[in-house]
Amino acid sequence: MSVSKETALAFYHACESGAGWAGCAEFCHADASFSAQAGAIAEMKTLEAYCDWMKGVVTILPDAGYDLRAAGADDENDRVAIYGIFSGTHTGEGGPVPPTGKKTESDYVYVADMRDGKVAHVTKIWNDGWAFDQLGWG
Repeated sequence: MSVSKETALAFYHACESGAGWAGCAEFCHADASFSAQAGAIAEMKTLEAYCDWMKGVVTILPDAGYDLRAAGADDENDRVAIYGIFSGTHTGEGGPVPPTGKKTESDYVYVADMRDGKVAHVTKIWNDGWAFDQLGWG
């Protein structure tokens, strides 16, 4: 496994478990950027903001978990792609509506651009509408 893939996976596990930026920063450049074409997170431009958003998601979905399905490194382009399925039930306070008791299982992919062995940018490919409809937020 390449050093970049190891670092990207360490970032992935920290982010998906709700560690926030405090738990993810060691794997990333301080100025790491973020992008997504999913409405809920489309305006986020920094990886720090996204990591802290995920920390909040895990708070309102207290049984949140993820299943790492695949990860691959493109050493030539210094990128790592990680595919997972996120799951959780809205039983915690917060979110766009009161707790619904509904669960989501949502596919997503992170593409991490690596620089000098650390995450420099993450693109998240995700259908937020699907996840939000499952949670009763649609």
